[in-house]
Amino acid sequence: MRTLLLATTNEHKLDEFRVIFRDLPFTLLSLHDVQLDMDVEETGTTFAENAILKAQAYAQASQMLTLSDDSGIEIDALGGAPGVYSARFAGLETSYEERFRLIFERLRDMQPSERTARFRCAIALAEPSGYVRVVEGTIEGVIAENARGENGFGYDPIFLVPEIGKTTAEMSPAVKNQISHRGRAAEAARRLLESWPAR
Repeated sequence: MRTLLLATTNEHKLDEFRVIFRDLPFTLLSLHDVQLDMDVEETGTTFAENAILKAQAYAQASQMLTLSDDSGIEIDALGGAPGVYSARFAGLETSYEERFRLIFERLRDMQPSERTARFRCAIALAEPSGYVRVVEGTIEGVIAENARGENGFGYDPIFLVPEIGKTTAEMSPAVKNQISHRGRAAEAARRLLESWPAR
């Protein structure tokens, strides 16, 4: 069976990927499994650029087919911020509760139609040779009036999907994986992996 390295230290992401890729003919390994402890600087200006940087660096270091992603939230009223800086918004040590407070403050008194946002995810698959493919997924929504829900992670409690009437933190993992940005990108990555060339 072939091996796929899931190059993330985020346990929530690992869980989501393991569920989505569970029946592919690949052995799924984490960075911890291969004892690869290195940081790749995210210097890209897009999610795709950052995903490629990480996937190629970890593929080179591990000599394995590697999957890496970069994702975040884009809020239209904030000019698309925090975007690629989602994980670093207001500083790396800032709690998500404080980040939510800052966002709510900036969007105060805005109508739902003015609070539009999207989650975006780019997934890169890279071979040690440098061969790389990228897929993306998005989900549209609005910023909720307050944080809701206990599931998910990151910005999930403030991202409301109007058609469902729930934040992504209020959805079951199964529902979220079907409609989320990462779920959609991972499904596209899954289709690539199903016909991935032997090397």
